[in-house]
Amino acid sequence: MELLTPSSAPRHGRHARVMEEVTQPVTAPASQASSDNCPVVSLRGINKSYGEGALAVPILHDIDLQVEQGEYLAIMGPSGSGKSTLMNIVGCLDVATSGTYLLSGTDVSQLDDEGLSRLRNRTIGFVFQNFNLLPRETAQENVALPMLYGGVPRSERIDRAREALEHVGLGDRVDFLPTQLSGGQKQRVAIARAMVMKPSLLLADEPTGALDTASGEQIMELFQELSDSGATIVMITHERSIADHAHRLVFIRDGRLYTSEEVEGVAE
Repeated sequence: MELLTPSSAPRHGRHARVMEEVTQPVTAPASQASSDNCPVVSLRGINKSYGEGALAVPILHDIDLQVEQGEYLAIMGPSGSGKSTLMNIVGCLDVATSGTYLLSGTDVSQLDDEGLSRLRNRTIGFVFQNFNLLPRETAQENVALPMLYGGVPRSERIDRAREALEHVGLGDRVDFLPTQLSGGQKQRVAIARAMVMKPSLLLADEPTGALDTASGEQIMELFQELSDSGATIVMITHERSIADHAHRLVFIRDGRLYTSEEVEGVAE
């Protein structure tokens, strides 16, 4: 399969509010540092199967994908298409059966579980459909959690978590529990948590799936602001109206990736 790379189409920023403090990427250690031109995500020949031998069930087939720094990409597909499996591999939550995955220049296949955990914490911010907030922790404490795992001093964690919440419009909700927040506000907390470690990649899985239309549109506006200020975003969705907010769109069908042009010849 031809490597899927960004198109030359101009980006279409719509919002002016700048969030540079939240979106500057983390510098990798010298042993893992990459050049300025290194793609954030580089997948080549990725295959994924579950089970072994005659019982193996193939899920992904020869996935080639490249995501450049500052790109806003949507991966769209129906249920059962393999998009969740692909997201788990890109997010270092699972490993490919075969193929090569470089994340900000780091060969993921060379890492053990502890190495993958450190890479996730430093490099990837996750936004999930159902928010995944700790119900007994305040908004500020939820946002500070990745910094706790990352060894950031407590005083710095508090300051950075508050600042991140202010950037997503929740500076007056820092002490609220998730049960005191609306769905849209919960997702804003989740986005602040995802960005607080200044990751190289923001990975969003159906970020509006649990929201009403108005709240979903507000979250998409926030994603656009993040993109305008330089964040690299990969969004997984099954909704075309959501996917169209991205600057590039690829499709996944039966475990294979297609461009917009290619998918027209693929049966739904």
